[in-house]
Amino acid sequence: MSHAFAPAKINLYLHVTGRRSDGYHLLDSLLIFVDLGDHVDVMESEHLSLEIIGPFAQGLSTGEENLVLRAARSLADSAGIEPRAAIRLTKNLPVASGIGGGSADGAAALRALVRHWHLAPTHDDLQQLALSLGADVPACLTSQPCYIGGIGEELTPAPELPPVYLVLVNPGVAVSTPEVFQARAAPFSDNARLETGLEIVPKTAVGLAHLLSLRQNDLTDPAIKLRPEVADALRALAISDGVLLVRMSGSGATCFGLFDNIGTAAAAAERLERDRPDWWVRVASILGAETPP
Repeated sequence: MSHAFAPAKINLYLHVTGRRSDGYHLLDSLLIFVDLGDHVDVMESEHLSLEIIGPFAQGLSTGEENLVLRAARSLADSAGIEPRAAIRLTKNLPVASGIGGGSADGAAALRALVRHWHLAPTHDDLQQLALSLGADVPACLTSQPCYIGGIGEELTPAPELPPVYLVLVNPGVAVSTPEVFQARAAPFSDNARLETGLEIVPKTAVGLAHLLSLRQNDLTDPAIKLRPEVADALRALAISDGVLLVRMSGSGATCFGLFDNIGTAAAAAERLERDRPDWWVRVASILGAETPP
């Protein structure tokens, strides 16, 4: 059996910088990946199949449009082999929630199947295949902090970030990414990478939150227009003791608060769970980051 973790991705900021003639939007965003996510397991089989289990499995299709199956068939086609595998997806992340769940699942399927089928694609070929599946899939394939540019295919390693804790909140609504982009009416933004001008990447969570506060998520307003519950989640996070920054991730509806220690983050999550038991609330940390003292 081959296993792969599909971590949630968080957009610390997201600027829409332009639009191509084919309608795809150009982005500038700083992505991190956290220690929460879905799981993909691959087992021997004479046929290709997909089983979905877990708290957010209900309503998800196991048909050919599922990104995990699309990833499997695309990888097999590129390798010239028959797609034989029994795939199990454990769905722990909310669906259509702005934290890369589907993209992360497709990327995890690629990683697991490369090992299961004993393939050795080049890095560039695998990244190109990932991009054919979706704009977020190449970044999810690496699952490392990075900047994305273009439509998501231009990846640049991020500088070392200070350790932080996040409280993730999803108010229980799904948001359509195409609808959010369609609802966006604001002017395009500039690129805003943290090393711009005289800025340097800070060594503390407080410093990082300050730099991020000079940036934004350009999709927040259209997401709120479509789903006012996003504004409710942002307001609920904003009154948390010790929160340094509050923001929506991706096209929503998941929002996050940034904290500099686990105690304040856990207390904020506990309050939110008590006040809004119908919401999905989790504490997370950046994958690979050192534990704060």
